[in-house]
Amino acid sequence: MSRSGNRRSRTADNTGLIPILARKVREVEAAAQRGKVAPANRTKFLVVALLMREERAGIKGDTTLGDAERAEQLKRLDGIASILARTAARDTSLIALLENDAPLSPAARSLRREYLEDAGYEVPDDEPEAPAPTATVVPPELAERQVVPVSVKSRQLANPFMAPDLTPAKPHGVGRLSNWELLGPLYRAFEYGAGGRAASMELPEAPTIDRLSPPGHELMVHQSRFLQSVQAGHRTFLLADEPGLGKTAQSLLAASVADAYPLLAVVPNVVKMNWAREVELWTPHRRATVVHGDGETLDAFADVVVVNYEVLDRHLSWLGSMGFRGMVVDEAHFIKNMTSLRSRNVLALADRIRHTAPGGNPLMMALTGTPLINDVDDFRAIWQFLGWIDGDKPGPELMEHLEEIGLTPADAGFFAEAREAVIDMGIVRRRKIDVAADLPAKRIVDLPVELDDDFGRSIREAERELGARLVTRYRRLVAARANARGDEVDDLPDDDLMRLVARQELEDTQATEDGLNVFTMVRRIGTAKAGLAADYTAQLARSVGKVVFFAKHIDVMNAAEELFAKRELKTVSIRGDQSAALRQREIDAFNNDPEVAVAVCSLTAAGVGLNLQAASNVVLAELSWTAAEQTQAIDRVHRIGQAEPVTAWRIVAAQTIDTRIAELIDSKQGLAARALDGSDQAIGSTDSVQLDALVGLLRSALED
Repeated sequence: MSRSGNRRSRTADNTGLIPILARKVREVEAAAQRGKVAPANRTKFLVVALLMREERAGIKGDTTLGDAERAEQLKRLDGIASILARTAARDTSLIALLENDAPLSPAARSLRREYLEDAGYEVPDDEPEAPAPTATVVPPELAERQVVPVSVKSRQLANPFMAPDLTPAKPHGVGRLSNWELLGPLYRAFEYGAGGRAASMELPEAPTIDRLSPPGHELMVHQSRFLQSVQAGHRTFLLADEPGLGKTAQSLLAASVADAYPLLAVVPNVVKMNWAREVELWTPHRRATVVHGDGETLDAFADVVVVNYEVLDRHLSWLGSMGFRGMVVDEAHFIKNMTSLRSRNVLALADRIRHTAPGGNPLMMALTGTPLINDVDDFRAIWQFLGWIDGDKPGPELMEHLEEIGLTPADAGFFAEAREAVIDMGIVRRRKIDVAADLPAKRIVDLPVELDDDFGRSIREAERELGARLVTRYRRLVAARANARGDEVDDLPDDDLMRLVARQELEDTQATEDGLNVFTMVRRIGTAKAGLAADYTAQLARSVGKVVFFAKHIDVMNAAEELFAKRELKTVSIRGDQSAALRQREIDAFNNDPEVAVAVCSLTAAGVGLNLQAASNVVLAELSWTAAEQTQAIDRVHRIGQAEPVTAWRIVAAQTIDTRIAELIDSKQGLAARALDGSDQAIGSTDSVQLDALVGLLRSALED
């Protein structure tokens, strides 16, 4: 949130924003000492935390301040942060309010305005709320960037009128659930209401004869069953089959079955050329066009329009008026951040298509093998895209299903029934082990490596330094809490306080982006491992054939390619800065040229949507920050068409934070297994791997 007007000059007296925040946070602290914090004080706590972060950022960026004055103001803000931490340690329900993305209620917005005005800031009357998806396809800030390709103008002239949507709106009745907050219970239903059942709607049996796939391409049973559901009239799907089970083919044939043309496909840049190929492969009677740049080569008369997330913002105006009868979002977890521009653009287009599709009832499909990254709340944007929810409440159809249950969130059995109601809206999830028995096995093998050179020793020293910094922060917080309570300092580790320290460390890291922190340390570890990982890859390529080498950072990829060149191994490179055509040529060369031994791939640019099954061995030179990203990378090889068992060799630096990160990535698999696959596997921490890694580092430092 921005605020206009000049700041009052900051002095050490009792004027300005900082004294107001100090008084208010002490009021909340006093309330916490008396018992549980009431809602009014929780709002006050949230607003103080928000304004403290804003003020800290403002002070750091204010060039009119001298060093001494800046240091003094930051010291006062540190005092407020300490009180917030002490208060949260006393009432742990406040911890969530310290998060950067904690939602602001109307009461919190009003209180924020009051504090700013009391401090002498000018706050506009029409100050915008936090960004949220709206029905407006083109937000004002993107209006000047809009382009309309010549081909689109030709299509508009050829067909200047669109049939109006005369479908009557469903009345919104008032039922027993009208006054209940339902999204929270629906998310919890996927955590706790599984009952051993996978999150997949009932699908019709597959037909005896496959009449949908083109000659030479036979559908698998699980694909045919999905298409039968489309044939029966279902039109919204979260197609969450595990990576490698042919979601692209299913979605294209679904559009054919539903006659959902023209069809819009929003996809990652790395796969948009492959999408055009898949259209030609699975629906050869249809034409695809790919939007590049400003769309000069676009064929607006094509049946399928493929556009990548990165250029979507400049094409919103004409895409919103094309009369699409269907929309597919590939790798739909890309839109999980509801406030990001990417997510807002996709959701605005989806809303437009749902309400204006000729004939109504458009085909809407979200494709992702990894819909959950860190939290069940990751479902929110996908459900919004599909029209299952509307902002902070269920949409009319889902609400109707929930009303039919006859229960409220306070009743026993609601979670299991509510979960089924959402699944029946169109969640389809199949695992490889269940539907592709002929697909070879997959295993992940950790290869510990010792960083015993000077670089490795400097990394371990940096870890000790970071651990010591965390310990200092932690002990200050423990001492402050003991002083506030009048107790002796407790030496036993406190999980809540350690998480608070880790959060503050991450927040400071994101503000500075320099110096010693968990991100720079992991990058240094990746650089140190590069030669060892590349050497092992070269050995594999000599002994077993083609290998896919994944890394996160360009310098690691460059170092690996240098080593492969010295070993006279022919390579291809798949990176984020390549054109779609060049990337596709590299992929084709790897799959078809027997001389190409290694594909050197960016974990982020090549981790989704690609087919690299010419190899059966994957080397992960650097670890991902999410289990989903790791899974996606491995499944570029372990997918339909693979004939050999797949092994992913994960290079892990022993005796460093790398080992802890590998363990955390594995532990995060429990969320998807429980929420989607009906597993009773316990869900570990829903915090990010970065935060959990810092907590682990702090715990180890405290034990030393």
